[in-house]
Amino acid sequence: MGSAPVSEAVAPQPIRPAATIILTRQGPGGPEVLMGQRGAGAAFMPSKYVFPGGAVDASDAQVPLATPLDPLCQARLRGDIAAEALAAAALRELFEETGLALGVPGTWPVAPPEGWAGFAARGLRPVADGLRFVFRAITPPGRPRRFDARFFLADAAQVAGDAEDFSAACDELSHLHWISLTEVRSLDLPFITEVVLSEVTLLMQGGVQPGVPFFDNSGTVPTFRRID
Repeated sequence: MGSAPVSEAVAPQPIRPAATIILTRQGPGGPEVLMGQRGAGAAFMPSKYVFPGGAVDASDAQVPLATPLDPLCQARLRGDIAAEALAAAALRELFEETGLALGVPGTWPVAPPEGWAGFAARGLRPVADGLRFVFRAITPPGRPRRFDARFFLADAAQVAGDAEDFSAACDELSHLHWISLTEVRSLDLPFITEVVLSEVTLLMQGGVQPGVPFFDNSGTVPTFRRID
């Protein structure tokens, strides 16, 4: 008599720090956000429309920001990873995935670290003073990828160049386009993106955040709290 089959245990996925930028502007029909679609074959959120963003690279901690984060933003980002590295990751991912640079003209005081050569080649240095930390979420267990993502709100007025020129974007996101907050929910969005958009809508309408919302799925019991 054969032995019963043994089910394979699924190895828990590590939680990687990540950063996302919600780029906004005022359009003819009101506030707009920049969205792009992930590929159908992507391991994480395939075919979904998302904001530009991704995992923090080790080299992001070496980036000399031309302007620092707002002190309150920096204080709310306290944790196991430097606030400056999170900000740099958000700026790098925006540049890689859309070709848009939040920066000012300037010469780098050090050689650009890995992933930043293209940014520096434009004669720009990244700026962080316009970033506002507005949301944090940890991916629930059981997903093929897990991230501890910080979401930053930024104004497209800080883009160096044309905010509609995506010619330098990589192919990670397709269908990059600006869409109004009144129409964005017609896209195929991840649940967490819909939640973040609710916060963005509140802020764009002049509302006040009583602390940064944090969906914490790091443990066995999901928790929600606000970061003061």
